[in-house]
Amino acid sequence: MILRTLREFLDSHKIRYVVMSHSVAYTAQETAQAAHIHGREFAKTTIVKLDGKMAMAVLPATEKVDVKLLAAATHSKRAEFASEAEFQGRFPECEIGAMPPFGNLYGMDVYMEESMTEDKKIAFNAGSHTELIQMALEDFFTLVNPKVVRLSTAYSS
Repeated sequence: MILRTLREFLDSHKIRYVVMSHSVAYTAQETAQAAHIHGREFAKTTIVKLDGKMAMAVLPATEKVDVKLLAAATHSKRAEFASEAEFQGRFPECEIGAMPPFGNLYGMDVYMEESMTEDKKIAFNAGSHTELIQMALEDFFTLVNPKVVRLSTAYSS
C-alpha cells in the first residue's frame, strides 16, 4: 500500500499523481520494466553519507552513483554509501530499498542527477516493492527542491 505520509503530503499540496501497482520488483531496473517505464525516467533513491551525514542521491535506474563525483559536487570530503542497518530506522513505513525520493519528509538533503531534468515526468517507488508513483517533474522540484548535480555514471554492462 502506498505510503500514507506521502499520499497525504501530495494531496495536501494538490499535486496530481498516478499510483501504479506492479509485480514484485526489487531493483530499480526491474521496477521500471514491470511498470513499462523507461529506466531513464524511473528514479531510484540511494542513501549516502556525506561527511557522515545521511542524504539521498536520486538518479535514473540505468545509472549508478559515482561517489567521487558526488563528493566533488557536494563539496564533501567523504562520500560513501550508507548501509541498510544505518538507515532502515529512518523510513519506518517503507520496505528497505523502496524509499521515495522525498528527503524533506525524512530530514535529509536530496541530490538529483542532472540528467533527470530532461524529462517532464518522474516515477519512483512509493514505499513498497509493488507500487510506484508517477508525477510531473516540475511538481517534484517544487515539493522537494533537490540540489541538481552530476553524481552518476552510466552502467557499462
